[in-house]
Amino acid sequence: MTRRFDTECVHCGTHPDPQTGALSTPIYQTSTFAFKNADEGARRFKGEEKGYIYTRLGNPNFTAVEEKIALLEGGEAAAVAASGMGAISSVLWTALSSGDHVLAAKTLYGCTHSLLSHQFPRFGIETTFMDLTDLSAVRAAVKPNTRVIYCESISNPTMAIADIAGLAKIARENNALLVVDNTYCSPVVTRPLELGAHVVVHSATKYLNGHGDVIAGVAVGSAEFIGRVKMEGLKDLTGATLSPFDAYLLLRGMKTLHLRVPRHCGNAMKVAEFLESRPEVAEVRYPGLDGFPQKELAGRQMKYFGAMIAMELKGGYEAGKKFIESTRLWTLAVSLGDAESLIQHPASMTHSALSDEEQAAAGISKGLIRMSVGLEDPEDLIDDLKQAFAAL
Repeated sequence: MTRRFDTECVHCGTHPDPQTGALSTPIYQTSTFAFKNADEGARRFKGEEKGYIYTRLGNPNFTAVEEKIALLEGGEAAAVAASGMGAISSVLWTALSSGDHVLAAKTLYGCTHSLLSHQFPRFGIETTFMDLTDLSAVRAAVKPNTRVIYCESISNPTMAIADIAGLAKIARENNALLVVDNTYCSPVVTRPLELGAHVVVHSATKYLNGHGDVIAGVAVGSAEFIGRVKMEGLKDLTGATLSPFDAYLLLRGMKTLHLRVPRHCGNAMKVAEFLESRPEVAEVRYPGLDGFPQKELAGRQMKYFGAMIAMELKGGYEAGKKFIESTRLWTLAVSLGDAESLIQHPASMTHSALSDEEQAAAGISKGLIRMSVGLEDPEDLIDDLKQAFAAL
């Protein structure tokens, strides 16, 4: 029987424990697994028999999470990692070799940008950062050695939206992989694999977990490529192994993904409309607003408009600093996707690893404020913003 997305959020990947009947997946807090005999151990190491060997190579808690997120993203397989950067770096190290070229969005999460711009050149991997929303320019920028096109479904923090179907077509024409970081959206909002992407990565710390108590990452794609990520990127190159307990918490969090994300998005729409009405605000970037330049594209590839907002105050950096320090209900903190609403300053926080020149090239101004809209009553969130404006 085909089950719908909401049902799969609750049920997929979870099975009553065969020994005790426990409905909730037990925590397999073990580093290693015993074999019945030497031949069984040999068969598992050779890949001739399914089964667990050592938690860095797999664990029942990982399997449950991987089954669920692979189905929700529409992929064949998934791999969990100890962080979003663990998943991203494991995927990219698996896909790339010395002499390869990457085409990447000019605006990315700060650590991803740093990996591509500061670390990969040490190993002979070149990255061209550019405006990936210009498909003709992307097509012209592809090189014979381009192996990966990398973007975020919504750019962190500038809110530019990638035309995933258009980029996927270019990638396929040039025998490259399109890798999409879907952290800002989650599969409730956008499903990049259905639009043609080859690999999806997440900081599962964010919406997938949703409770601010886990650091985790995940990659989803074909069984062949994800198998390589597990045996090359994760096992040998990064060793970014998730803990069984964090996998347990992540599985629990995803059971309510279909309930949490629409509420996040509905709250964000109300907050964005309020911000747009304020005279102190120079610009509000939110895909659901009529004035958002990519509103049509957002409507085509997003079920909801997300819960992240970028805002610029007319007073620039000093006004922004005063504003975020004046909120009481909004928490001044990095990360996103928590039940609590979070507010932060990208230039000095999440993207501080970028030089001033790199920030400017990425469109990250000194006065930009990033807002992750939580699950509180939206009127309370707006009331708190009103008193913060009054403090300016």
